[in-house]
Amino acid sequence: MSGPGRDSRQATRQPEAATANDAAGSIALLQLLDYKLPDELVAQRPTERREDSRLLVVERATDRLTDARFAGIGQWLRAGDVLVVNETRVRPARLMLRRPTGGRVECLFVRPGPATHGVETWRVLAKPAKHAQPGARLTTPDGALVVEVVAAGEQGERTVRVAQGSLDAVLRAQGEIPLPPYIHRPPTPEDAERYQTVYARVEGAVAAPTAGLHFSEPLLASLEAAGVKRASVTLHVGPGTFRPITADDPRDHAMEEEWFEVGAEAATTLREARERGGRIVAVGTTTVRALESMADASVGRFAPASGWTRKYILPPYTFRAVDALLTNFHLPRTTLLLLVASLAGEGRLREAYAHAVRERYRFYSYGDAMLVV
Repeated sequence: MSGPGRDSRQATRQPEAATANDAAGSIALLQLLDYKLPDELVAQRPTERREDSRLLVVERATDRLTDARFAGIGQWLRAGDVLVVNETRVRPARLMLRRPTGGRVECLFVRPGPATHGVETWRVLAKPAKHAQPGARLTTPDGALVVEVVAAGEQGERTVRVAQGSLDAVLRAQGEIPLPPYIHRPPTPEDAERYQTVYARVEGAVAAPTAGLHFSEPLLASLEAAGVKRASVTLHVGPGTFRPITADDPRDHAMEEEWFEVGAEAATTLREARERGGRIVAVGTTTVRALESMADASVGRFAPASGWTRKYILPPYTFRAVDALLTNFHLPRTTLLLLVASLAGEGRLREAYAHAVRERYRFYSYGDAMLVV
């Protein structure tokens, strides 16, 4: 995993735009973005082929909504545009461990922490957390791995140290891809491939950047042949991305930090596209956060940037590095929904979601997609 051991002085700050709303307007916005979704519209499995999903196109200039197929996304893009993708790769991060008494504790290994006297430490989410108190020793059923809980945090967060064995080897041999909790089935061998984008390269996420799951290699090749360029960035998706906003005022929500990196090659591609009049099309909300974090770190310029970001985007917000967005449909009362509303417009997004429910679109990670242009 790239990131945690590196200099993070470029870490971005909370956007000033997030404090621009008055409290009453923020509360009204959060209420506006609540919606009801029939359980049967939550996709439980991927489509047969990645590009078989549906695509709802939202045109900001005309307020037009168009029902399309994802395989035809090229008609909404043009030569000179740049698709920006998040090449993070999901780690098989979920392990079932046992207490000395035999009780089971599910651990999601989120990211490594600083080594203590050469001993590896990790931040994990434990369930049930009450069975993973400081001092507890947890093991795999075969004893290949032993971890000791050394600190407790909120919402099931724990810090553990690796007391015995190789965590990396055990995760690869026994770890499961951490499917979201709204997928009500155990992971299958198919998920190990389908819950990764075809361009996933840098391991470090505990959830997929799901907007990219719709692209196949042939579809990407056809877009490239049509003059649509591609640039790659990294944002290692953590569990905080999906946590609901529980505060009465959404401005009080605290984002968890995640590692991002925009390299020199990507920055050059984006800068040249803007100079030629091409659009920057972000594939997913995590890509948006990486690009806008870059804009914060480089004072609005397209320049290499990396670090820990807590970037929180909610209306009103002026985008500096994104012109269009491809995204999946998101859970209510989440920062993801507020980010999309910042680009699409609150009323327009509400109309789009109501349309998607009426037209029986498939929602969430393995669901359909929406393109905001």
